[in-house]
Amino acid sequence: MTKVLFLCVHNSARSQMAEAYLKKLAGDRFATESAGLEPGKLNPFVVRVLAEEGIDIAEKETQSVFDLFKSGKRYEIVVTVCDKEAAERCPIFPGPSEKLHWPFPDPSHFTGTDEEIMARTREVRDLIRTAVGEFVASRK
Repeated sequence: MTKVLFLCVHNSARSQMAEAYLKKLAGDRFATESAGLEPGKLNPFVVRVLAEEGIDIAEKETQSVFDLFKSGKRYEIVVTVCDKEAAERCPIFPGPSEKLHWPFPDPSHFTGTDEEIMARTREVRDLIRTAVGEFVASRK
């Protein structure tokens, strides 16, 4: 089983969505986790837009990429889903790993009414679902 790690800044939105979609779309083909540089709290808009598609992450905890690194975790594929500057701060995992970068807008920066933020978060969700689906299709 291929081990995949999704990284973003806070592990509160983009990496959580990518992890959830890989689990949903690929089942047992991948072992996947997500982590952040500065773990925060789950973004409530992300929890809501994933729930719209039957994915429940409400009880999920955020985690630090540095804790995973220090514990000796190894991944075949590491995917950063944050902006380039944040991606460059991620630790290098020892051993062979393929590194991919999929930049997506950060829902924590969205402003406006509840519905405006939900609409923009849905757009990011859909972009991530598509990227993960393409990734799964390319790894058959």
